[in-house]
Amino acid sequence: MTRSVVIGANRGIGLELVRQLAARGESVAAACRKTSPELSVLPVDVYENLDVTDERSVAEFADRLGDQPVDMLINNAGILTEEKFDNLEWGRIRHQFEVNALGPLRVTSALIARMAEAAKVGIVSSRMGSLQDNSSGGMYGYRISKAAANMVGVNLARDLKQRGIAVFLLHPGYVRTDLTQGQGYTDPEEAARGLIERMDTLTLADSGTFWHANGQPLPW
Repeated sequence: MTRSVVIGANRGIGLELVRQLAARGESVAAACRKTSPELSVLPVDVYENLDVTDERSVAEFADRLGDQPVDMLINNAGILTEEKFDNLEWGRIRHQFEVNALGPLRVTSALIARMAEAAKVGIVSSRMGSLQDNSSGGMYGYRISKAAANMVGVNLARDLKQRGIAVFLLHPGYVRTDLTQGQGYTDPEEAARGLIERMDTLTLADSGTFWHANGQPLPW
């Protein structure tokens, strides 16, 4: 049985990832800061109190997993606040960087010993972190942190390729979740379905590449 770990699993896209992976018979470890009623009723192992900005919290989560192997890791935890050039909230910008960019690196580093050849790592990023695709400016913290997350993913892809572990950067689309205050073009169910399909079909040869959930390759 495939063992998947989903970070940021209590709502939105993360919750749907967990639900769909469990529905197809996978063993799922669902990690979050605090569980939700929707997550608690699913047939998965729920791990609360994970703070991806805290090294001790991440290490404790890894310890709680024990010696269970990890076949698929999806780093989905993320936050978004809006900063414009004339309203640069430095604390919020730093916090987004800690969660969105350093979070996936901390978690992947902590769990790598449980990942064997042919394992896969997904980092849920955003095309708002694309340098080429930035046509509107603004959103300083989110854009900076997602651009950094993309670099984290590419670096991991280079470093882990010799172990046979693939890493992918994934854009879920503009999804109607709490993160976007209910705005967007697609629902979490559709986004999660596309993300899982990308994780299933992409291979080690694709490691370090950037994809939309719908299968479209994205520019850096």
